[in-house]
Amino acid sequence: MNSLLPKATLVIFGCLLASVAAATQPTKEIPNFRTYSASFASSGQITGHHLKSLQRDGFKRIVYLAYRSHGNASDQLSIDRQATDLGMSYVHIPVPWQSPSLVDYQTFAAVMNSQPAQKTLLHCQMNYRASAFSFLYRVLELNTPFDEATRDLFAVWNPDKTWLEFINTVLAANNRAALAPSADL
Repeated sequence: MNSLLPKATLVIFGCLLASVAAATQPTKEIPNFRTYSASFASSGQITGHHLKSLQRDGFKRIVYLAYRSHGNASDQLSIDRQATDLGMSYVHIPVPWQSPSLVDYQTFAAVMNSQPAQKTLLHCQMNYRASAFSFLYRVLELNTPFDEATRDLFAVWNPDKTWLEFINTVLAANNRAALAPSADL
């Protein structure tokens, strides 16, 4: 029995370390989390239990691009309250999946440009909407090299016809070259 005690202690210690690491790295459990800079990231759906960890990681603003009817309704209806109770700002811009528009992007860019240094998490359901908006914001507002932003976008997904058309509409409105579809399309 004495030989089991050191092994059990190591197992318990290992579990404690893993739980501490998970508590300090909220991004491990958030789908498709992408960090673009010290002040900007995007991801798939977050829930209320992610907020304290995100706050500890320095996030001050959460921007949500999907409709609230997705996921756990009670959590989604209160996540804005949970975020503001923690001192974060929460902005909801409902972007229709089948018809994103230039106005949707302009609304998002205005929010981001109102406090550009504020550490922000942009999210939606799977980080498809958010990665498209992140791509555009990084190229148009942050002057991220087009190829770098493109690689990051395609690392999350290959935008379908609707979203590629949206991206190119916004790029054209800003006198920028079009995004070519990924070779995987």
